[in-house]
Amino acid sequence: MKLRLVVLLCLCYVQANAQVDYAKSMAKTIMLQYPDSMVVKKYASHLEQDNLVKPGQTVEQAQASRPANWNYEIGVVLAGFESLWKATGDKTYVDYSKHIIDHFIAPDGTIRTYVQDEYNSDNIPSGRVLLFLNDLHKEQRYKTAIKTLRDQIAWQPRNQAGGFWHKLKYPSQMWLDGLYMVEPFYAGYAKRNNEPQDYNDIINQFVTMEKYSRDAKTGLLYHGWDESRLQKWANPKTGLSPEFWSRSMGWYIMALVDVLDDLPANHPRRHELISILNRLSAAIIKFQDKPSGVWWQVTNKAGQPGNYLESSATAMFVYGLAKAENKGYINAGYVPVIRKAYKGMIKEFVEQDKQGNYHYMRAVAGAGLGGTPYRDGTYDYYVKEPKRDDDLKAIGPFIQACIEVDKLNMRK
Repeated sequence: MKLRLVVLLCLCYVQANAQVDYAKSMAKTIMLQYPDSMVVKKYASHLEQDNLVKPGQTVEQAQASRPANWNYEIGVVLAGFESLWKATGDKTYVDYSKHIIDHFIAPDGTIRTYVQDEYNSDNIPSGRVLLFLNDLHKEQRYKTAIKTLRDQIAWQPRNQAGGFWHKLKYPSQMWLDGLYMVEPFYAGYAKRNNEPQDYNDIINQFVTMEKYSRDAKTGLLYHGWDESRLQKWANPKTGLSPEFWSRSMGWYIMALVDVLDDLPANHPRRHELISILNRLSAAIIKFQDKPSGVWWQVTNKAGQPGNYLESSATAMFVYGLAKAENKGYINAGYVPVIRKAYKGMIKEFVEQDKQGNYHYMRAVAGAGLGGTPYRDGTYDYYVKEPKRDDDLKAIGPFIQACIEVDKLNMRK
């Protein structure tokens, strides 16, 4: 009996080690690719979308002249590094995060390349890294930069329902992405600064988004909602975008489980977020690809021409579901789904090169709604957006997914 117990414990240790080792390997890939700063290569259409091609420039010239800029992708991948540090105790991951963030934070706390009056929610997520670093280092410049981002939230435009616009240039629009961009930082700031009055506002953002974007038939959430119904992509009756994009729901589920970390356990409305989390979890597992265990780019249209198994959404779903199960927000019946998804994520998307370095493959490089060139949110639009390997938006959630599955396997 004792021998059997020892064997089982050893198997659990080896299995858990494998998950953490994958997380460490992906972190190594990022540190090799971005040793000093993070200048994420953009595709031509994305450079144009973000107004990064100046008059008279070619796309190649615009790409070569781009400086590292303050953006959400840094925050997403370094959230993974924070989780990895907590899981391993290896200070390498803290030091790397500090090195990357310090590239942007001036001695007086000014954030290099940040423009507040754009009121772009994508500029907020890296503030979570500042919160984390300030917890450790207590530097005044971090506190100043954190307050700058909190001030943006105070002035962020809202629709009539009280929901934050995704960006100033996207009036009246809420996107699922925006919940991840704003709310975890907002909640982390509220907890650290004893501002409990903000929790209701944070909860309302999730409630409003689900109220208007949830499809009653599938339980899935549409990517965007235009309260004004003026956008060409918006349904004239509902204001909703036309398709279910998996990564947008990935952002939303990650935001839910992360905000719950900072929401007081005795908050009278905490159950509302847990109920939303349960509804979304039940919906997304219905569309898990049965053969592979992962998810499709357009969630509910498996196998249709052009659609493909997509890595970033898969990592986000694995992370969200595994963390939700570990925290007791969803029931243990999800464990087989999570384990199948994790195995599929490794099999489908993880590759090793000749030098022994690991890579995470086939993430959609980006997707949005409206803008110039115009993104109409159709099926054809989502499946034709370019893919990218080792995408920061995919590797950050991948690292966190591995760590949460490690915790799950150690418990079960």
